[in-house]
Formats: sequence, C-alpha cells, structure tokens
Amino acid sequence: MDIIEILEHLPHRYPFLLVDRVLQIEPGKSIHAYKNVTINEPFFVGHFPHHPVMPGVLIMEALAQAAGILSFKSMDEKPSPDTVFYFAGIDEARFKKPVMPGDQLHLHIEIERQMRGVWKYKAEARVDGQLAASAKLMCAKRDL
Repeated sequence: MDIIEILEHLPHRYPFLLVDRVLQIEPGKSIHAYKNVTINEPFFVGHFPHHPVMPGVLIMEALAQAAGILSFKSMDEKPSPDTVFYFAGIDEARFKKPVMPGDQLHLHIEIERQMRGVWKYKAEARVDGQLAASAKLMCAKRDL
C-alpha cells in the first residue's frame, strides 16, 4: 500500500500520521509496514535537542496505526465520520533500542484475537532487523 491508500484506511493526518508504507498485509492475520524517521519530525525539537530520540509513546502509536490499517482491511471497511478506532490498551511494552533520525522503523503486527469490536495484537518495531520495541496492543472500534 502506498501513502494514498494508507490515507484511505487511517483518519490520521500530518503531523500525526506515523505510517509511510505497507509492505505486506494479510487481512485477518498480519501486517508489515514502516515509518521513515527523519530529523524534520516536530517532536525532535524537544526530545532531545542534543540527542534526538523518537519518543516511545510515538513508537507505540505507529504500531497502533499499523494495527488500525490491518483491522480496517480485515473488516473490508474504511474509517468513517460515524466511528472511531480507539487505542484501548498497552501491555508488556518494552523498549530495547533508541529510534533515531535516519532510521526506518519497521512495524510488525499480528492479530491475536478479535471480539465485538475489540482487537488484540502482538506488535514489534524493528530497526535494521533489531528489536526496538514490542508490546501487546488493544484497540476498540466505537460508534460516535
């Protein structure tokens, strides 16, 4: 999926869109996407000016956005103004390697289960094949 199709499957927009491309997707099962991390990201101005590091919460958000794409594709739906896909939980979050400007953050998500609009995922973020972060994520689709 290129950025045009990603924009069709996520309600997020700059500066909060954190998925640049989807390399592989198997609806109902898994997704492999990535985020190009550049020095131009607005958060690097303050985190940290002398040693820029992508905030861990934004790594988790990037994983959640990739999970959202996977869920919408699995439901064969697109975001609508009548619904929202909330980030509902993070368990077992671990941060193993700092993510820096110039890195390509690969987002690997597997669906563990889905029931009544609540989705659970196993998520990993990798840079150059090395684990940067991992977590169990939970998202919920809700009507507005």
